[in-house]
Amino acid sequence: MPRLSILDRYILREYLYSALAAIIVLLVIFTGSTFADVANKVATGRLPGAVMFTVLGLNLVNTLQALLPMGMFLGVLLALGRMYRDSEMHVLSASGFGPKGLLKPAAIFAVGAGIVVALVALWLGPLAARASNAEVEQANRSVIAAGLEPGQFTSLTGRGGILFANTVSPNGTRLGKLFVESERVDKNGIADITVITANHGNLFHEGQEDNRFIALHDGYRYDIRLGQDNWRLMKFQRNDIALSPPSDDTADNDPESLRTTTSLVGDPDPAARAELQWRIAIPFGPVVLAMLALPMARQGTRSSPVGRILIAVLAYLIIVNLMTLGRSFIASGKVAAPVGMWWVLVPVFAGAAWVFARQYAPRKPRDSAEARA
Repeated sequence: MPRLSILDRYILREYLYSALAAIIVLLVIFTGSTFADVANKVATGRLPGAVMFTVLGLNLVNTLQALLPMGMFLGVLLALGRMYRDSEMHVLSASGFGPKGLLKPAAIFAVGAGIVVALVALWLGPLAARASNAEVEQANRSVIAAGLEPGQFTSLTGRGGILFANTVSPNGTRLGKLFVESERVDKNGIADITVITANHGNLFHEGQEDNRFIALHDGYRYDIRLGQDNWRLMKFQRNDIALSPPSDDTADNDPESLRTTTSLVGDPDPAARAELQWRIAIPFGPVVLAMLALPMARQGTRSSPVGRILIAVLAYLIIVNLMTLGRSFIASGKVAAPVGMWWVLVPVFAGAAWVFARQYAPRKPRDSAEARA
């Protein structure tokens, strides 16, 4: 492997610093949006509050496969754009530093970023997604995960009632003295209130969807119909009430995205093939985006970088959306799996390379007669 020159190391360092700055900004944005989504699930009872920050961190790991290529793309664009605005590129060009000098550090940086993205897309991302679902599933087996605290009134999400437990065991499966109140209104607008007291209770699961129930033991049930005097009192040895169904967080994700990459290889299912092609294509994104950044970064000394950043973000979104479209075509069987996302990546790379070559192609001298005209 040839040694890197001083200019190569300098440009690579500029790429790295700019990419790190872009990744930090993007990470803050992604963290805010992911936190809002997780907090909404906790508020609606779809996600246990006890695992909120664990799920947040694991989801952020999975988003690195989208965040890293975009951060690398903006890093190359910002670094080269600054060098053009500060006239560093003009000085380098006058010293014999041609377009090949830009290609080498860009290729090294893009390949390094592609290796990191491949690690995330092929192994770390699916692993984080599976760990997140396992945390949610384990937490849903405890009433503590449902937000129940001993000695406090807790709303029953999805049931329109409240629950009070005097004590809760450390594992969240056994409860002390209980008070449960729920209310519903019939079609005539009359409210029915149900009040249940019990000496103790325990959490159990039943059904294919692993729904959670609390078994109440040795208590009384009061059925009260407001505005009428036909109230009812029942004594029971056991009375089961359903909690809100556990969060099925996998419903928000493609089930194939949770599988290991090795399990996807050789699977004839179109959805599995689409997921495999997606994971294979993602690591090539940094190489394509680095090639695209080279011609986009060229600008004048007084040009503003804002416009090019907006164009770069728009270009990135278009590429990702086209790849997502290609993924859906493979999953639906409309496109053969070997086609993958190459119909997006290869034309973008070739087009960017052609524009970059034209930017540095020798210009033909104009004819003297044409110049006089």
